[in-house]
Amino acid sequence: MDKELGLILLLVLLHCHKSNTDSQITCPYRCHCFTPGQVLCADGGLSYLPRNMSRKVKDFIIMSSDLQYLFAHTLEDSPQLIKLIFLNNALQSVHSQAFVDLVELQELEISGNPGLQHLFPETFVKQENLTKLMLNFNRFKTVPPGMFDQLKQLETLQMKANIITHLPTSLFLNLHNLRVLDLSQNKLEEVKRETFSGLARLETLKINNNLISNLTSDTFHNISQLIELHLEGNKISELADSIFFMLTKLKVLNLRGNLLTAFSDKVFGFEASNLIELNLKGNRLRELSSLSSLTCLSDLILSFNHLTNLPGDIFRNVTALENLDLSENQLTSLPETIFSNLFGIKTIHLNKNNLIKVDAKLFEDQALIQQLYLSDNQLETLPVGLLDHFAIQHTVRLHGNPWKCDCHMWYLHDWVVSNSQDIEMLDRMLCESPGFLRRRPVASIDKDQLVCQLSKDEMVDLSICSQVVFNDTVIINCKVDKCSTLTVKVQFQENDGSIKEQIFKSEPDHSHCSKETVIESPIQ
Repeated sequence: MDKELGLILLLVLLHCHKSNTDSQITCPYRCHCFTPGQVLCADGGLSYLPRNMSRKVKDFIIMSSDLQYLFAHTLEDSPQLIKLIFLNNALQSVHSQAFVDLVELQELEISGNPGLQHLFPETFVKQENLTKLMLNFNRFKTVPPGMFDQLKQLETLQMKANIITHLPTSLFLNLHNLRVLDLSQNKLEEVKRETFSGLARLETLKINNNLISNLTSDTFHNISQLIELHLEGNKISELADSIFFMLTKLKVLNLRGNLLTAFSDKVFGFEASNLIELNLKGNRLRELSSLSSLTCLSDLILSFNHLTNLPGDIFRNVTALENLDLSENQLTSLPETIFSNLFGIKTIHLNKNNLIKVDAKLFEDQALIQQLYLSDNQLETLPVGLLDHFAIQHTVRLHGNPWKCDCHMWYLHDWVVSNSQDIEMLDRMLCESPGFLRRRPVASIDKDQLVCQLSKDEMVDLSICSQVVFNDTVIINCKVDKCSTLTVKVQFQENDGSIKEQIFKSEPDHSHCSKETVIESPIQ
């Protein structure tokens, strides 16, 4: 876990400091004392709590030990503790009176105990000063009613990664100061309106990776101050209109990994939303209608859905947009004006779609673009001028497309050669055709090799030339009019694909020709 890694790093960084302070501090056996107020016990063989700690100790951390039981009054000699953390231990039981003496406690964590299944209702009855409580990565199935009734100063409550299936309706009733609530990675199937009664100041709510399939219109009625709402990894298939209407201060909405097939800004009601970040990655979106009320939106993630097309005005009022991710969809084309007026956008991800072509004016307003991904589509070429509007240093991905390396690729070839330092994975940007250039990196090809085959209507009359083969020699005879120009190019292709070229050109004899009779007929 991140906290465990942080504590281990702290142990290493302060090891030298420990050696200087050990002589001044009476440190409990098998523990480390970094300062007079901090004790860390991280010995795998430790099976009991140390006794006779200094009354100066404010922070006490027990990590990765064999500790299995917390008995009544187990820390009665340390009523001055402010922070108490049990992380990745072997706890199986916590007595209801274990913390009764710790009336000054402000932060308490009991996390990472795979054998801990129950807590008693009276466990935190004396912790009226507690502001942070973390009960993550245990095996709690239920939470007793009244469990948090005395924690009126609590600001952060985490119960992540347990196996909780339901919550008592009045569980959070007295938590009027709670700002962060994390119920993620449990087994919750339903969330009722009454569950959040009393949470008048809640700012962040995480209920991701549960089994929630539907939300009612009054689910968020009592938590109108919410700033962050995380609902990712559930089974939500539909959002009712105005379901987030009461969340007027909401800035982050994460719906990643659900079953939504459509999304509209109607879920926020008719008022302009203050939303800054919207994550819809990994749903089943086939339709994306109006987003016009999301005028403050800066980050929009729509990747890994089933979108095949988008309305040309979908981002019309979303002019604050900075980061847009449309990757891993099924888009075949984009309206010419879809990014119009998005002057501040920094990243556009269109990789892993089915784009066949893009319009020359598609990125006309994106002078400040920093990251553009067009990789892994079905593009054979790019229109002239498409990439000429970028004014600052940028990164582009173009690999994974079936590039057709003929005369229509002159613009893209020149741009690639001139901006090679801005293209990621340049060596993977390969020609798909014609055959003699297949699998060659675009940047390694000479522009003269980018030629087009003439159609029948474009073919020049070659009856003026004849061909004779003699042993290993090919002789080409051409009848040339004195008043005509004829150019013949002979190309030799080596085994490595390189081309050697010989050019023969016949100039007209202007002394025998008038201006009206001079005809130029170059043949290549």
